Amino acid sequence: MIDQASGLRELVSRNDIHNSKFITIASGKGGVGKTNFAVNFAYVMAKEFGKRVLLIDADIGMANVHLFLHLDPAKNIKHLFMGERIENIIQRAYEFDALLGFSGIEDLFDMEDISIQTVIAQLDEISKNYDYIVIDTGAGIDEKVAAFLRASSKSYVITTPEPTALMDAYALIKSMYNIYGYENFKVVVNMCKNREEGELTFNKLKVSVNKFLGIDIDLLGILPYTNNLRAAVKKKELVTMSYPKDSYSINIKRICKEELKIEPVVQEKFWQKLFDFMGKS
Repeated sequence: MIDQASGLRELVSRNDIHNSKFITIASGKGGVGKTNFAVNFAYVMAKEFGKRVLLIDADIGMANVHLFLHLDPAKNIKHLFMGERIENIIQRAYEFDALLGFSGIEDLFDMEDISIQTVIAQLDEISKNYDYIVIDTGAGIDEKVAAFLRASSKSYVITTPEPTALMDAYALIKSMYNIYGYENFKVVVNMCKNREEGELTFNKLKVSVNKFLGIDIDLLGILPYTNNLRAAVKKKELVTMSYPKDSYSINIKRICKEELKIEPVVQEKFWQKLFDFMGKS
């Protein structure tokens, strides 16, 4: 087996370093398939399109990315704040890398055993070596989720046709815009019976956002709720890996293609901004 830490150290030492694209994935409420979307999006970007992807589980306290990827939850971001080198924490998950969060009542950002600036320097260094940094945040809106969104040049909001999910997605967008002036959202409507239901759901959200906030949002994609998806989630598998021809998998690929069409945004000092927004720098 190839030593992963050595591989990451080699990656860091390469000269073909470029600007990474940070994508924060959020939702107004839990149970909308946000994490499932994040892991499958990361896999398809890496497997189908050859992109270097780092998936970060930023749902601190309720982390569950490791369940889908069958990784060791003991190796997680908490240890970065305890002095461990980041290349010893990142784990390989199929075709991409993952930096796991952790479950429990501890607050990651209350850990002061190591200088925040040291953590930022490590995150900056490793991030330069990926095409995409995909950040799976916690459900709802709190100061940590808000900080990740504000630091990102673009965010995906995952919602479903369920009325409460739609209302909570609107509340998330409203809070971010009214409090911080942030409006860089793209919407994914998940768990749809068909495309028509997805378009109707998005249009309801779009009309409300435009009418009451005076801003516009874009539809990134619509995802169905299929039998194969149910089976994959139950078995904690990636549907895009187990059922690549399923309609969910096909539509994830379409979303990836749409993302790849977007002109890269030079996003400097993401991690510095994040910790600044959290008041931790």
